[in-house]
Amino acid sequence: MGKKSRRNKPSKERMPFVARTFEGLPNEADWVALREFVPSAAALVRLTDGTGVRVCSLLPGAGAGLVRPDGEIWVGLQVLHNHGDISRDLAHVIELAQQTPAGTPIKMTDPGVGPRLQDLLDPTAGFDLVVHEDFDWWLVEEDRANPAAGAALAEANESISPTTRLTSVETAYLTDMGEHTYLRWIMAQPEEALLDALAKLRAESSDSLGPQAQLIGIFRAHGLLTPVWEVHQVQTEDLEAAAASFADRLEQKLADATDLT
Repeated sequence: MGKKSRRNKPSKERMPFVARTFEGLPNEADWVALREFVPSAAALVRLTDGTGVRVCSLLPGAGAGLVRPDGEIWVGLQVLHNHGDISRDLAHVIELAQQTPAGTPIKMTDPGVGPRLQDLLDPTAGFDLVVHEDFDWWLVEEDRANPAAGAALAEANESISPTTRLTSVETAYLTDMGEHTYLRWIMAQPEEALLDALAKLRAESSDSLGPQAQLIGIFRAHGLLTPVWEVHQVQTEDLEAAAASFADRLEQKLADATDLT
């Protein structure tokens, strides 16, 4: 092949950028949480053909995925690759896994245009989520005798920020980061209406979760807003009750159609 023909070789078609990449999946906000900040968690989902896939916040070495010795497919969400549509990226990892021998890590390649998670996953199968205290769930029994695997696991466990998911409301995660503790609550309501409702609560000084939990800001992740509270020495059961009360106040404001002053 001459130089000219090599230069003119067409590039692989790319998927268009999608801001709200997990929209339409069961538990959309939990997908965002595992992708962005929950250190150690996994959820079981199913493909339309009935195959089980374990979606993981983080895999060893921040890998894209792997096929376990028992053949189960694991997909990592906290990864470096991003080709524009993360849903397509993750679907491509599943496609690669279906052609990968058991016990083998998956090497990510450019996914190009193709099916997204929304095309591959069974929407009726749910999102069976477990938040872990450490990364011990990474290893099968035979791996634990491997010194290198044990050292990598210990290093990962040392870096983890303890995180729990509240049960009184949906997709609110409490994370102890040492000197500070934060509650990050991913909300799937329409952004404009949600911002108006939060503004109305702020105007009434009713956007806190009690005197020891103040709203300090809001960030956007994958098209969803995430209010953040800094929490100081609050019992979990008290925080659960305060979050449930806030959810009621927020729903009232979301139903309030009056304009902002």
